[in-house]
Formats: sequence, structure tokens, C-alpha cells
Amino acid sequence: MCRWLTYCGEPIYLDSVIFEKENSLIQQSINARRSHVTTNGDGFGIGWYAERPVPGTYRDILPAWNDANLRSIAHQIRSGLFMAHVRASTGTATSRANCHPFAHGKWLFMHNGQIGGYDRIRRKIEALVDDPFYVHRLGTTDSELIFYLMLSMGLDKDPMSAVQKSLAAVVELMRQAEIKEALRFTSVFTNGTHIFAVRYATDEAPPSLFWRYENDQLLIVSEPLDDDQRCWHEVPAGQIIVTERNTRVDMVPFLAA
Repeated sequence: MCRWLTYCGEPIYLDSVIFEKENSLIQQSINARRSHVTTNGDGFGIGWYAERPVPGTYRDILPAWNDANLRSIAHQIRSGLFMAHVRASTGTATSRANCHPFAHGKWLFMHNGQIGGYDRIRRKIEALVDDPFYVHRLGTTDSELIFYLMLSMGLDKDPMSAVQKSLAAVVELMRQAEIKEALRFTSVFTNGTHIFAVRYATDEAPPSLFWRYENDQLLIVSEPLDDDQRCWHEVPAGQIIVTERNTRVDMVPFLAA
């Protein structure tokens, strides 16, 4: 399973959390602590908001620990809202187009999990994606496909409803195809103003999700960046974090509609 983080707060240099923490994302790419896949070397990506209304991204197929450009860029870029992701493929190709985070307009999206039986229902899910969004699909992952399905379901107008309807549609297609594998969806997505983080699965094993809010800085992560257990809060299964930049963090129940 993939590992990722989201930071929101006063602008900081990206490398301060991607590289410099005790259990940094780079360290997790080599030896994840809370995943059955310990190495996440199938590419990486960063996405950040700065002075323009749409985010910037940098993605590549090298293992994150082996890319000098990533270290240099992270040392120079400062942002008050950014994402970083290291990938462990669940079967799709290692390509730049398949690396997270995915971006469309003002949105950034990244995901850890999988659609059970994806190959059996991929075409049916694609048929639910509106043409204006489908033409932007460049990769082959279930993650990117869910993102464009969410956009088709009204992500710009009602993000909570869009993600609920999207997962409900996928679950129904899995039911129709008699797929016994689980849908696992631990994800974070943002439009640069609001941040949403979901931990959901149709079985008892949703990928891990933690958060920490301290000194007006919010971190949402796959696993804690250090061993200070007092500050990190695990998100229970079936919950979604909803927050606006520089405001309180709310957690509410999440169910696919």
C-alpha cells in the first residue's frame, strides 16, 4: 500500500516533513511501519499550492529515495498546503501518469487502497465518467479513475456527496459482478481551501490514516512521522476529516451513499 502526507499551515519548505522527520515519507518509502508492503518504490509525487489558483505538481517513476531532483525541489519550494505520495503499485504499470497526486483544475487528489476486481469492472466505471473529465485521464489506475468519477459526481459543488455517490456506484458495480474482494479507500483531496480525508473500506481492513494539529499546523498522514504517540490521532474506519485552512478539524461519519 502507498504512503502519503498532507500539510496545511504556515508556509514551510517541503523537505522539512518529506525528508527531515524521524519517520519521514522518504523513510516510509524504504521501510513503512504500518503497511503490509514495506517498500514503496513505484514512483512518487508532490503537489503544492502557492500564488496561483491552481496547484503545481512534480511526479516521476524513480523511487523517492533515489531522485536528486525531488530533494532539490523540496528544499526550495515553500507552501502552506501541499501533498506528497510514494507509490506501491497494486498491479498497474509504473509510469508518470500513474503517480499521485492527481490534479484537475484547483483539485489535488491522492489515494491509498484499491477497487477489488478492478479489471472486471473498469470499463463500467469509466462509462460513468463524464466526457469533459474522461479526456483528461492519462493513466490506468483505479485511483485516478475514482478521482474523475468524483468530479463527474459534482466534486466542485458538493465534495462530500460526490465521494459518497462515487464509492456507492463502485460498490454497486462490484456487487453486480459478484466481486468478493474489498473496496479500500483511504484518500485525501483538496481544492486549496477545504481538505477532506476519508478512511473507508467494505471490509475490516481500511488502510491506515492519522492526523495531528499542533501550533496551527495540520498533518494528515498514512502513518505518524515520529514516535510521539500523544500528538497523533488515528482516524477510525468509516470516518472523514473535514477542515478549512487555518480552522478547526472536524471528523464525521462517512458512509457510501
